Amino acid sequence: MINSNIKNINSLIDSNSGSIVITSHKNPDGDAIGSSLALYKYLTLKGHDVTVIIPNEFPGFLAWMKSSDRIVVYKREAKLAKKLIAKASIIFSLDYNAFHRAGDLKDQLQKFIGKRVLIDHHVNPDNSFDLVYSTTKTSSTAELVYNLIERAGDQKLIDNEIAEGLYVGIVTDTGSFSYSCNYSATYEVVAFLIGLGLDGEHIHHMLYDTFSEDRLNLLGYCLSERLIVLRNYNTAYIHLSADDLDRFNFQIGDTEGVVNYALSINGINLAVLFTERDKYIRISFRSKDKFDVNIFAKKYFDGGGHKKASGGNSYVSLEETIANFTKLLKLYKKELSS
Repeated sequence: MINSNIKNINSLIDSNSGSIVITSHKNPDGDAIGSSLALYKYLTLKGHDVTVIIPNEFPGFLAWMKSSDRIVVYKREAKLAKKLIAKASIIFSLDYNAFHRAGDLKDQLQKFIGKRVLIDHHVNPDNSFDLVYSTTKTSSTAELVYNLIERAGDQKLIDNEIAEGLYVGIVTDTGSFSYSCNYSATYEVVAFLIGLGLDGEHIHHMLYDTFSEDRLNLLGYCLSERLIVLRNYNTAYIHLSADDLDRFNFQIGDTEGVVNYALSINGINLAVLFTERDKYIRISFRSKDKFDVNIFAKKYFDGGGHKKASGGNSYVSLEETIANFTKLLKLYKKELSS
């Protein structure tokens, strides 16, 4: 944890008189949206002019969150987003460690001439930022935002809206406290938020009990028709073509958590979800034990993330991508069987 930079970031916030933009990575998840909205409300309460800008649409199961309707989606409102970035004095980069992770926002971030601040919990942050608060010890970027608020002595400003954003980030990035959560401070933060009156049961319902019928049918199809188990490599994967997605009226977020079902099989140490998107294949990796999917994704699939949960991309066909992946497994048979 880089504590000195927490102090410097808070000093920058307090001395700022211009507008602030908060950005997230491409295909934003619960932590990206939760931490961004929490920081947005906190900075707004401190009197700043703040906007959240994300590269593309976020999952519908997060649309219930307060202020989510104020998020500017670059893919839909590029002209407005560029104008907001151009006039900002500070840009916060939340939940990603390098500009290329921000998709179409990359060029705007690189051209930005104000202060660039990174708050993130992924490994190997890029050196493109003026101030960096980065550690892999925490559950989520949302937890880092909480730490920033706490170090500023502003816990009294944490209202229900901020608490919801922080909690959503923590609970989604730990799979409801099933991984990346062996850190006592995470539970101390959650206890504090619950102590403020946060309704964790209601949030869980909004996140996990509001699926569409199409999403549930897609999950059933993944498990019954698209699950492949490779016992020789202690690996399982699920693959979805563009036609499969169309068949079930795919919406952003509908495959969230699907890869974890493959990982839940006894004896499986590596699980992968291949999803065919426009011009590329999106890949989600999950692992057990000692297999590092961050290194694997970074080395072979233009990706990265965490040791046990990472993402990547492939720019050949779905069939070629799966063939390439299965060939690679031969190189890691020993690691996957341990």
